[in-house]
Amino acid sequence: MSASLPIVLVHGAWHGAWCWAGLQHALDDLGVPSYAIDLPGHGASTAPLSDLYGDAEHVADVLRTLGTPVVLVGHSYGGAVITEAAGRHPEVAHLVYLTAFALEAGESVVSLLTSLPRADIALGRAIVPRDDGTSVVDATKAATAFYAECSPAAVSAALARLSPQPMITFADAVTGSPRDHIASTYVRCLRDQAIHISHQDAMAQRCTTVHTLDTDHSPFVSRIAETAAILQGIAAS
Repeated sequence: MSASLPIVLVHGAWHGAWCWAGLQHALDDLGVPSYAIDLPGHGASTAPLSDLYGDAEHVADVLRTLGTPVVLVGHSYGGAVITEAAGRHPEVAHLVYLTAFALEAGESVVSLLTSLPRADIALGRAIVPRDDGTSVVDATKAATAFYAECSPAAVSAALARLSPQPMITFADAVTGSPRDHIASTYVRCLRDQAIHISHQDAMAQRCTTVHTLDTDHSPFVSRIAETAAILQGIAAS
């Protein structure tokens, strides 16, 4: 079996490294090494919640510790994180935006979305802002927004682990556009109810290569084999 670059997986808002477990198992079976990161304050992290820049610096610290070129994968908000982190660490060989925010320098999640034609999605009705500056996702609506193609058991397990997300992370602008010099892949998800397909298409045009999966916002659960195969191909090349 040919050697593969390691894959580093960065979760999206309200999630944690736990969401990648099934995909990591599939990557193991393919002989592809992977690491899943808990952003500060998420999953099993004991650090306080942070902003985009703290999240990106945490990812960059992990990459420095690994000390080898990697394929850096971001899901959803994690796309903003990997974009910012790649500007802080020179050994990113490839960026993968798994139905994620592929931002340009000076853009934030909010500013990008407001610059694009408005699109109705289930997530917009599920976010609940809190007085402390964070938000949570209404559990009665999260399944439709995130996991519409997933099994009931997987949905139940995921909902139990969702955690608060600082709202500032969506307003922080990235400081660079690393796709100018790093190859990139966008993975479109046609049934996504968290990032509308028209918005995905606008961001996919910014990437070197595009793949499409006929699934929801969580292909690492709903289409594990297909997602693993895409990442395996990138890591091997």
